[in-house]
Amino acid sequence: MSDWIRLTAGDGHGFDVYRAEPEGKPRGAVVVVQEIFGVNPHIRNVADGYAEAGYLALAPAIYDRVEPGLECGYTPDDIARGRDWRAACDLDQVMADLSATVDAASAAGKVGMVGYCWGGSLTFVSACRLAPKLSAASGYYGGQIMPHIDEKPGAATMLHFGELDKSIPLDDVERIRAAQPDVQVFVYEGAGHGFNCDHRADHHPAHAATALQRTLDLFAEHLG
Repeated sequence: MSDWIRLTAGDGHGFDVYRAEPEGKPRGAVVVVQEIFGVNPHIRNVADGYAEAGYLALAPAIYDRVEPGLECGYTPDDIARGRDWRAACDLDQVMADLSATVDAASAAGKVGMVGYCWGGSLTFVSACRLAPKLSAASGYYGGQIMPHIDEKPGAATMLHFGELDKSIPLDDVERIRAAQPDVQVFVYEGAGHGFNCDHRADHHPAHAATALQRTLDLFAEHLG
């Protein structure tokens, strides 16, 4: 079952959250963090998938601070629009929304986070700043991790990158790996940016399945 709920951050900001509930008692919770394209159909499908795996899944609309209801697809115009929306966001405010979402998710048990693109970077930052209330984190192709490379995750963390990602140099990936010896870093041969997303040209079904299984294994170990 899925629906939209409202949450309130610590500063009083109210925002929408897509909620997908599993059948039966949740084995824990997963916060799903959007790409630059908002909580669009792809992100909602991802949340639904984690609910099918037994977790309460919450996907916060972190663009609500810019304008409620912002979402788009993956055309060049959409990419430009998404970058503008992301640029209008303040990291501390975004973290306040993610923190409130983790708090709400904790009603279902231990909480993990998974994020994609910009959300992959936010997932890494959350692993550093929201532990111990966040127990595990899996970030996909986060291109904004480098500014936070000296922060240390307090949650079990893994990161996924595409070998052919034109927006994230492999040199940066190796620098992240060297600076974060406790983080599992996976590079997927022949994959580009957005390889998990079946709405994008770079979708790679085999690598997406492998990364998902690794993430589910991480959550099974640390969430239940």
